[in-house]
Amino acid sequence: MSRSTRAAGRRAAPRASRSRARTHRARTASKAIGLTLLSALVPGSGLLMGGRKKLGSFILTISIGLLLIGAYVGLTHRDSVLALLVSPRQLLIATGAVVLLGIGWIWTVVASHKLLRPVSMTYTSRLAGSMFVGLLCFAIAVPTTVAAQTVMAQRDLIGSVFQSEGNSKSATRPKVGNASDPWAKTPRLNLLLLGADDGVGRTGVRTDTVIVASIDTKTGDTALISLSRNWMRMPFPEDSPLHKVYPDGFWDPSMGNVEQPEYYLDAMYENVPKAHPGILGQTDNEGADVVKLAAGAALGLDIDYYMQVNLAGFRQIIDALGGITVNVNYRVPIGGDYGAGPGSNSEKKPSGYIEKGPNQKLDGYHALWFARGRYGLSDPSRQERQRCTIHALVNSANPQALVTSYQQIAKAGKQLLRTDIPQEILGAFIQLALKVKNAKVANIDLDKNKNFPSGKNPNYAAMREIIQKAIAPKTAPVASTATVKPTRTPTKAPTSGSTKRPTPSKTTTTPGAAENLNDACAYNPSETGTN
Repeated sequence: MSRSTRAAGRRAAPRASRSRARTHRARTASKAIGLTLLSALVPGSGLLMGGRKKLGSFILTISIGLLLIGAYVGLTHRDSVLALLVSPRQLLIATGAVVLLGIGWIWTVVASHKLLRPVSMTYTSRLAGSMFVGLLCFAIAVPTTVAAQTVMAQRDLIGSVFQSEGNSKSATRPKVGNASDPWAKTPRLNLLLLGADDGVGRTGVRTDTVIVASIDTKTGDTALISLSRNWMRMPFPEDSPLHKVYPDGFWDPSMGNVEQPEYYLDAMYENVPKAHPGILGQTDNEGADVVKLAAGAALGLDIDYYMQVNLAGFRQIIDALGGITVNVNYRVPIGGDYGAGPGSNSEKKPSGYIEKGPNQKLDGYHALWFARGRYGLSDPSRQERQRCTIHALVNSANPQALVTSYQQIAKAGKQLLRTDIPQEILGAFIQLALKVKNAKVANIDLDKNKNFPSGKNPNYAAMREIIQKAIAPKTAPVASTATVKPTRTPTKAPTSGSTKRPTPSKTTTTPGAAENLNDACAYNPSETGTN
């Protein structure tokens, strides 16, 4: 073959290649833009239409495969999804995967447009195509970035609030057995909810809100039990070192049978660790362990875990959720101080009031005072409002609010929560929380008039009997109770419904019975909040 013939062949080859490439290109810039949009909606399709059939088929197969796998896992393997959501290591891997998928998606769109656009284009057409591709890339980059930030916010929340069993210390929590099914031998889980009142201008940390949530681990049915902040003589289990120090409960007999504010339930969190540091052994929160032991002994329950709520973070959570809707049966004070008791300042009047009315939408500030306000009102009315606030908060946690505001919720959660729940069982806790949201939530009336007309000497034995009857299963004994094996059938509460629908009156509850929170939190303007 002559030199001229070989040269001619080399010159002819590029023309053939360019000719084949042109056959896959759009004839107009507008059609190229349309095909580029299709390539963004169906990753890989643009590469197929542009002639890169092997690469396009691979990306299209991967895209469809990921969608199918995601749908399958989400519908049939919820446990795996929950485990991912509470594992810092897996969340970090998920963040990397989200970023890589976003980058790959953007590259696919850009490469598809380059293959599909006409060879000959005017400056205006080229500019329009470039701007459209840039807009598509931006539309992909924004949700990818938000998704990555949300996953990292979740990871930060889990790592900040929940520690593994090996990296945290508790003097009272049970050992983790089977992490995949921790409730296998626990018919009821008893969770202590603490509201820590450590605001500006207040002295020390007090637990003005003390509620025990006793949860049926099979059904999610929950009984809420409120403890009065001014209870004295709080007992301790006989096997606790604190029982030796306070054999007759937390009070000072030398002062006589009088009100002793420094020995109230709400003062235990701070005063007992101050007086006896380290008495319970190694723990990350001695105050919470003290209250767990005392609340369990008083109510006849073994308290498994605690969740301590910082009230400032509580306000931020409600704002992030867009507020809560409650029925306000009487005027609730904003602020105000009697000038007596632990942490009190000089006496002052409330700065304002939340006026009564049905279905009121409250922001974080007013929701906090709806739960806390007590000036001129009774402690039982305050406890009921606290339970109604929790009920409204659970009902407000809808998927839309969680998706749109999750980063703010996670940020507030870091300031809001302190707990001894270990990371190892978070997946099981989330599953249980989903059951609780759709189950019956009732309040157990401890009969104030009979058992604690004042806080000086409550009848804890009578309260324990009420609780045992209210939460007792029909056949099996309650594993997490500390005293008598129950044999009575629990009082059944009415079917749960929406708290947003006002009712003309509220059902009268027999002392010692369980009352559904939908009834307890219904609108009843005849209430005064003073009894």
